[in-house]
Amino acid sequence: MKRIALSTLSLALLGATGVAHAQSSVTLYGLIDESIQFAHNTVDATGANKNQVGLVAGNLQGSRWGLKGTEDLGGGLKAIFQLENGFDPNNGRLGQGGRMFGRQAYVGLTGDQWGTVTLGRQYDPLVDLVQPLTADNYFGSTFTTPGDVDNNDNSSRTNSAVKYTSPVWGGFQFEGMYAFGGVAGATGAGQTWSGAATYATGPFSIAAGYFRAENPHTTVPTRAGWGSTSDGTFDNQINGAYAAAKSIGIASVAIQYVAGPFTANARYSNAQYKPDAQSGFGSTEKYNVAGAYLGYQATPALLVGVGYTYTKASGDASATYHQVSLGGDYNLSKRTDIYLVGAYQHASGDQRAANGALVSAGAAVGSYGYNSASSSQEVVSLGIRHKF
Repeated sequence: MKRIALSTLSLALLGATGVAHAQSSVTLYGLIDESIQFAHNTVDATGANKNQVGLVAGNLQGSRWGLKGTEDLGGGLKAIFQLENGFDPNNGRLGQGGRMFGRQAYVGLTGDQWGTVTLGRQYDPLVDLVQPLTADNYFGSTFTTPGDVDNNDNSSRTNSAVKYTSPVWGGFQFEGMYAFGGVAGATGAGQTWSGAATYATGPFSIAAGYFRAENPHTTVPTRAGWGSTSDGTFDNQINGAYAAAKSIGIASVAIQYVAGPFTANARYSNAQYKPDAQSGFGSTEKYNVAGAYLGYQATPALLVGVGYTYTKASGDASATYHQVSLGGDYNLSKRTDIYLVGAYQHASGDQRAANGALVSAGAAVGSYGYNSASSSQEVVSLGIRHKF
């Protein structure tokens, strides 16, 4: 889900508060993404498959508002900050577990020659550098991995993180991140670390990286769930049984080529949910994900796209998920667009249920959080997005 800033307020407007600075600025920005959505084969309270129709937000991007700013410190050095809030326009509730600024909250320093260092709650390097070369960057959750097991849809952010982003040297850029677990006497407990690099030349781009998050030890025989500095990626039944994993490791690579009105990209990721004695499952669950996307800019206002995602789970449980996605996005103006997106998914094999039992694999499109007692599921959304 892309981050967008669209209107800038000079800090000179805040002069009455005594915080104005001639070479400082603050940007107020945000967006609201809302849709009417139809979902086929979603389970109700009794566990039966039903159709569901309702308002669902955040298809192309999560609704948000935020503030970000810079202060010129001289010599090419600037102080920067960003505070970004996520919310649900259907009920006004805070997103990201009820956090005030759950999407991002960081401060740092940046310089054209040496790069950028930021500290706080942030996206990891795979989200920053690899995800922009995938279908999710254009059409969001409907085009992402089932259950978002590899965080392709940015389900996870990282707390207490220090991140370095290099300048761009001849099309090459890299990022590194480390998040402190903050556990006395156990430096590695709950820690997260990640690194990624990207290279772009003309119409061709490639990016790759690795992410690893550790779950802390506990005094009870089995963990209650996930407690790392990383949020985790437990959106639905596909990987929900592995929230007590000792660690999550994700390796990801993506390539993209732009030729006139056409954009084509392909990606591969390997996500591993590794257990220990406190996990409640015995073998590492692996998800190998391959995806492809073709987009066509039919007119300056209209983008259409098609995507396919193949996900193979193996190890603790074995399942296969095929997902085909279609989308169209039409710009009514520079700040408002309407869209129609849909996906069909078919699942086969077995999944590990929350109670520990092996059950027939149920389909679950994208990262919506829908569960299904069926091997197939369809989701269609007609929506509007306004940026400010």
